[in-house]
Amino acid sequence: MFMLDLKKSLLAIGVVSALLVTNATAADKKMNIDGAVIYPVKDGMYTDYAVSEQNKKGFSSYGRTPTANEIKAWDTDVMPDGHGLPVGEGSVEDGDELYESQCAMCHGDFGAGGVGGYPTLAGGQGSLKNQLGLEGTEGPRKTIGSYWPYASTLFWYIKTAMPFPHPKSLTDNEVYALTAYLLSVNNIKAGGELIDDEFVLSKENFNTVKMNNPDGFYPVHPDRNDLKEQRGPLAQGVRCMKDCKQPKPVSIAAEIDVGFDPVISTVKDLPKVKETAKVSKSAKIYEASCSACHANAAIGAPVLGDKEAWAEVVSKGIDTVYANALNGINAMPPKGGADITEQELKEVVDYMINSSK
Repeated sequence: MFMLDLKKSLLAIGVVSALLVTNATAADKKMNIDGAVIYPVKDGMYTDYAVSEQNKKGFSSYGRTPTANEIKAWDTDVMPDGHGLPVGEGSVEDGDELYESQCAMCHGDFGAGGVGGYPTLAGGQGSLKNQLGLEGTEGPRKTIGSYWPYASTLFWYIKTAMPFPHPKSLTDNEVYALTAYLLSVNNIKAGGELIDDEFVLSKENFNTVKMNNPDGFYPVHPDRNDLKEQRGPLAQGVRCMKDCKQPKPVSIAAEIDVGFDPVISTVKDLPKVKETAKVSKSAKIYEASCSACHANAAIGAPVLGDKEAWAEVVSKGIDTVYANALNGINAMPPKGGADITEQELKEVVDYMINSSK
């Protein structure tokens, strides 16, 4: 019994000592204005991160070391230092044409914002200064020119996720061209000069591009008094991990303006589909390449299932409908931007018409 009590006492002393050392270490660390730790930088790397000391014995018998080709296939990201950039080039002029055919229908002319809630890509410079409401309540306009810290993020996103109906369909040269165009409409500089219509972006000159917000995603160092004033007292609190005061819940539905026509729905239920129902090839093409516009009334295209809208379309004659779909009309690119045959396109048009009767 005596030995058990002695062990408990020694353990308690050890815990208290450890806490004192931990608190002293934490007190010695320099904290930034929002309470986060400023880790020292050594040899281009953040230091003082915690290291896992758990026993890893026995795990080496599982799996195998990946081959160099497997690693290369998985390593698809493009880093700020240029790692991952493919060989290629693209001009602002070519990017302008590509943007008009592949992007403008959602993001608007010159990236100024489209309909249907698709993000605005240009403008907003200077709006980040007011992100905490120092001058009104409007939040920052998070465009390429005001918010994105690295051009590599833009290139990688376009390459892997755009165009929305058929991502990964662009060549590397087309991605370079679109990136160059979007940088130009945001008044971004490369090599100290504004990117103009004659500019050609390539792997060789990519790292000369300097964005407007390269430091906006890092903790503000206590010595940066200029940013302290900019961000204001709202960013100078202490981080809360226990018994935190939670803001009062706000009902989004209650804030919706009743003037919307049609009224905005707050129902989140998905339509019930019979498990035995067969999905036609035309329906699959529609979902992959057409639904982005023809399932969103805000875009302006006739929505699937809208009898009146499609009756007006069909009244022009089926040959005209086919021709418009094939060659493009208004904001719709030829074939809707889909890589399909003329016959497949006609079948998709027939599917949309028959589904809207």
